[in-house]
Amino acid sequence: MGGGALRRLPVLLACAGAMAAGCAAMEPVGRVVVADAGVVASADTPVRGRLVVHGTGDVNLDPGYIPALRGRHDHAWSGLGGLFATDDLTVVNLECPVSKLGAIDPKAFNFRCDPAALPGAKAAGVDVANLANNHVRDFGPDAMLDSLTQLRAAGIAPVGVGPDLRAASAPATVEVRGWRIAVLGFGGVVPAADWLATPTRAGMASGDDTAAMVAAVREAAAVADLVFVTIHWGMELDSLPRPDDVARAHAMIDAGADGVFGHHQHRLQPMQTYRDRPIAWGLGNFVWPLLGPESARTAVARVEIEPDGAVRGCLLPARITSPGRPELTGARTCS
Repeated sequence: MGGGALRRLPVLLACAGAMAAGCAAMEPVGRVVVADAGVVASADTPVRGRLVVHGTGDVNLDPGYIPALRGRHDHAWSGLGGLFATDDLTVVNLECPVSKLGAIDPKAFNFRCDPAALPGAKAAGVDVANLANNHVRDFGPDAMLDSLTQLRAAGIAPVGVGPDLRAASAPATVEVRGWRIAVLGFGGVVPAADWLATPTRAGMASGDDTAAMVAAVREAAAVADLVFVTIHWGMELDSLPRPDDVARAHAMIDAGADGVFGHHQHRLQPMQTYRDRPIAWGLGNFVWPLLGPESARTAVARVEIEPDGAVRGCLLPARITSPGRPELTGARTCS
């Protein structure tokens, strides 16, 4: 591959132990080694290379909410110039169940993503999708759990949700260029208590339980070289992080996280560093309707990891220029 893009590895999936509850086999998708809620076999890459990881805010693939996506699944990714297809890992927050199952759980907004949109997302370079958010159970637990099946079938690893708490708190594990990377998903915006997973109930991993998140990060860090967290938190329309979320982010980095991708606020918030690790407090809307100038302002969080382990992060500016279509508006690398 040209232009400095790193070599992709063939995909090999394995579901192991209790963390693999509900894990289904997937076909090779030819980009990185990905296994959700499990441990992958070694890709036998002896030398660590330079890595590029991207994270985004809210992605909504509901054609009822964004009519521009009807029959045009590539529209959502057409303004990015192949950015995600040429990196090493892309993590998004998927703000909807991806299923035709279930019945609506009425609330102010209910979203249902079209499973037919997933191959286009994968082709654009999406590797991991966080489901721990305030819309994953918009059509009940059956649609929530079917979303895991639909994502895996498309070659995208889901995080943040599972048939029980152990599975919901387990990472997706990626091997690329000699690195093992773990991605964890959490949700701190909870419409009702029964949306949260327990040892005996399906649901999402809490983004408010700092002790549980720290434990999950430590467990992931024990088996991975790098750990990234994607988390739904904060309050809508906030332009700065809340103090309790700052404390949570710092605790997770103290426990071994190498970067945090935050979302939910529908407003772009800054990226800051703590102990030389980047925290994107709020990445705003990404694949979303065009609702106004502040809502349309967004960014891609970019994290560059050098072979010696040095980590650098930045925000790549972007804007939603038409419904459901974010477009990069500036640099494509950290300067």
